[in-house]
Amino acid sequence: MTSALSRIPWQAMWIGLAVIWGSSFLLMKLGLEALHPMQIATLRIGIAAITLALLAAATRTRLPKDGRTWGLLAICSFFLTALPFTAFVVAETRISSAAAGLGNAITPVATVLFALLLLPSDRLTPKKLAAVLLGLLGVVLIAQPWADAGPDLLGFGIAVLGGASYGVGWTLNRRLLAHTEVPGIAHPTALMITGFPMALVALVTWSLVEGWSPISVHGEPSQLPLALLAVIALGAIGTGVAYILQFEVVRAVGPTVSATVTYLIPVVAVTLGVLVLGEELGIWQIIGAAVVIGAGILVGQRPRSKVTARM
Repeated sequence: MTSALSRIPWQAMWIGLAVIWGSSFLLMKLGLEALHPMQIATLRIGIAAITLALLAAATRTRLPKDGRTWGLLAICSFFLTALPFTAFVVAETRISSAAAGLGNAITPVATVLFALLLLPSDRLTPKKLAAVLLGLLGVVLIAQPWADAGPDLLGFGIAVLGGASYGVGWTLNRRLLAHTEVPGIAHPTALMITGFPMALVALVTWSLVEGWSPISVHGEPSQLPLALLAVIALGAIGTGVAYILQFEVVRAVGPTVSATVTYLIPVVAVTLGVLVLGEELGIWQIIGAAVVIGAGILVGQRPRSKVTARM
């Protein structure tokens, strides 16, 4: 599969990656028609783990063998799989898929913020400070706490938590695995494998607290086939295959250009939410989204000589 993808122009894979990840918010909304948020998060990680493990086996990619590396990957995995995948789908029980997609736009700014806090080598510069402040301003504009027209504050806050979680996860990945080599597809495969038990424990615990079976149907039973198809696509394509595309883009043009896909994901999420689900956004949400995305672009403009890989 990797050799076949290498013949595809990186621009096509970059656009495909933005569409796939942007579509994940629509797929989560469809899954909620018949499944509980914890069921969706658990199935997403489990299906992605199976997909990536099969691809790793097909490409003869070796997974880590030592327990220490797996332990460090598990810490990163909590912030890169279990927490954000759960947060976004829980958020969508209270807000639209478009608004949840806007919450994801905070990821580049959150990455810079947590890098300043967790990485001694990172220094606060005027540009980084401006980006963080702009990003926070954009979040406030989207949330509109002064008006009734804005999204549910708790729901949007949970979505922002999901986006910020990626920032924590990638920063921890740089710090904890700086001297540990986990090449190629082995990295996302290990993240999904370690994330699945966390999601499964959360699912069982949540179901025991609320008093329902982890395999029960939530919502309309007639919607179950569509919901399951959406979650299968979310795990296999939206999470599994997407990581393969990301690595191919990184290999072709480097991590800096690859990371710019983050700016297009909210645009795709909003477009699909409006066109497919008939969702609406107010003018302040649109302005706030532009501010947050602009902050991400500002902080992503780094000299080529200082670029470091995210993965």
